[in-house]
Amino acid sequence: MLETIETYLALRRTTGFAMSNAEHLLKSFGAFAAERGHTHVHTQTAIDWAALGPSIAQRDARLKAVCRFARHIRIEDARHELPPANHFGTRKRRRPPHIYSGTEISRLIEAAGQLRPQGGLRSLTYATLIALLAATGLRISEALKLTFTDITSDGLLIRETKFRKTRLVPLHETAAAGLQGYLERRGPGSGDDPVFADMHGRPLRYIAVKETFDRLVAKVGIRSTSGLRPRLHDLRHTFAVRALQGSPSGRTGCGAHMVALATYMGHVNIYSTYWYLEATADLVRDIAVSGEAFLSEGAQA
Repeated sequence: MLETIETYLALRRTTGFAMSNAEHLLKSFGAFAAERGHTHVHTQTAIDWAALGPSIAQRDARLKAVCRFARHIRIEDARHELPPANHFGTRKRRRPPHIYSGTEISRLIEAAGQLRPQGGLRSLTYATLIALLAATGLRISEALKLTFTDITSDGLLIRETKFRKTRLVPLHETAAAGLQGYLERRGPGSGDDPVFADMHGRPLRYIAVKETFDRLVAKVGIRSTSGLRPRLHDLRHTFAVRALQGSPSGRTGCGAHMVALATYMGHVNIYSTYWYLEATADLVRDIAVSGEAFLSEGAQA
């Protein structure tokens, strides 16, 4: 079975998945099954192995990894059993995002511009970074990995990031102008020099950016209705929701808009983009209205 696992992992990696966690889990399962003398996936063996996880969520994740593997190899060998994916009865829930208003984003940028030392590059760096995240929906990791080479006349080249995807992110003229103004103030740079650097010229570290952003959120008094602290990653969520709110009407136009947004944001699966339809009350309301209209048309036909 271990040889089959290696083949499965190699195939999945060719489609852009890192599979680092899946490799650890599946090889562990393969060794566990081998100890029982099994060369094929057996439901009870998979459940027994998954049950070794220290928490329900981890047991669920372990079993689902085996299920994905089993679905693939059963196509060629039906002797592999398919365990019940929901055996442990857990469901992954996404944390509800905080959708920043335009005023809140402006306040964050303004507060970043007041960071110490006054007149230094640090304040402009953070103000530009926050503005860029809000204007493009980039992942923070993508923004921090940007180099001078990645800035082109057509937009930002986002290289080999999540799911090993590379994409071009066009910039609105105002975003391009703001980034150019920052680069002129930042000073000369070329090649692999980071766009967003610390005082020593090294790429900004995520933990430093997160801590600074959290302080800015507290300073300007932004609070979420959920009671959870608004996050840096919520700037990406905000971009996606605002983009969906501007979607054209009609199923064809809306569908094309959704595909374009998924591509722009670098989603490997369009389901990740559809999730944003649940993020705000007005989007949920739009779904309800559209669904009712669609059913009414069907009834009249």
